[in-house]
Amino acid sequence: MSEVFAIFLRLGLTSFGGPVAHLAYFRTAFVTRRRWLDEDRYAAIVAFCQFLPGPASSQVAMALGGMRAGTAGLIAAFIAFTLPSALLMALFALFLGRLGDAANAPWVHGLKLAAVAIVAQALWLMAKSLTPDWQRRALAVGAGLLALFVPGALGQIGVIVAGGVLGAALLQAGDAPRATTRMPRHAPLFLVLFFAVLLLLPLLAFLHRDLALFEIFYRTGALVFGGGHVVLPLLKEALVVPGWIGEGDFLAGYGAAQAMPGPLFSFAAFLGMKIAGWPGAVLCLFAIYLPSLLLVAGGWPLWQAVAHRPALRAALLGVNAAVVGLLAAALYDPVITAAVFTPADAGIALLALGLLLFLRAPSWAVVAFCALAASLAAVLLH
Repeated sequence: MSEVFAIFLRLGLTSFGGPVAHLAYFRTAFVTRRRWLDEDRYAAIVAFCQFLPGPASSQVAMALGGMRAGTAGLIAAFIAFTLPSALLMALFALFLGRLGDAANAPWVHGLKLAAVAIVAQALWLMAKSLTPDWQRRALAVGAGLLALFVPGALGQIGVIVAGGVLGAALLQAGDAPRATTRMPRHAPLFLVLFFAVLLLLPLLAFLHRDLALFEIFYRTGALVFGGGHVVLPLLKEALVVPGWIGEGDFLAGYGAAQAMPGPLFSFAAFLGMKIAGWPGAVLCLFAIYLPSLLLVAGGWPLWQAVAHRPALRAALLGVNAAVVGLLAAALYDPVITAAVFTPADAGIALLALGLLLFLRAPSWAVVAFCALAASLAAVLLH
């Protein structure tokens, strides 16, 4: 468990660029460098988590930690990956008003350019491994186009479902031994608890202010599909409109969250701190992540119990190809569209990609290079 905690703590401190970039960081750390799992199994975890509500990259971290060290590893991965950004967001809430506009600083723009290079590298390597024949390449291209034309959670889930159906119909896969897992054996209990809490909390929320706050964040974590940015309208409606927090503070915190490493859902720590101090930060953070903890602990072992069958393995080959298409679509929008605005931006991103592909520079060095290069470009060009 200590190994899981240490690795994910470092990732929590250095994983800039949002959920798509986080998946690329995880792939480098656990597929390429440490070989905890192969490309196919990693893609299966990513596809599984795309089906779930909540923060997909955090759920992948939980699944990886659970695969390595059971329930304790799942919890250790969650705490370690979330802790740095949660602390930074809580501290930002304390000192809001004393800081400048950090979210628009040139070095923050450099972090977005680093994400372009990191995601592009992951796309290249995953495509080579997961789309070796023309059928799967065609599936990946179709998935990418569908994801671009039908954005959001509906498009993502539709792409994965279509990939699975077409994979089962068109691809061949042999039987395989049952996967061994150290995840919890009583998986259905976690799923029952997920639904029980979701249904009971609204009935109890009137009893205490803390229960009402917990219910807002649990409901958000349990029902939001499409990634961290989808949280913005949901939480704004639930917190700003009733007067839990002012709109100015809400938007300032959300902007600052874009500059933080680790998961965007740590925005909950900022909101909790502004509403109720440190106890509120802990309560809101735990509430928004609890659905993911229950769903991963309960759902992933059940999936592994049936994933060895030939028909499902063929479907999974199609899903893996669809994941490549999803990653390609995400590389374009929102990664490139949110980062590359000028020829200088494109040059920095291409140089960073070259460092990754040809010099095999570590991700942290590429992040530092992009932050410095963007800062220098801002000085020289303006």
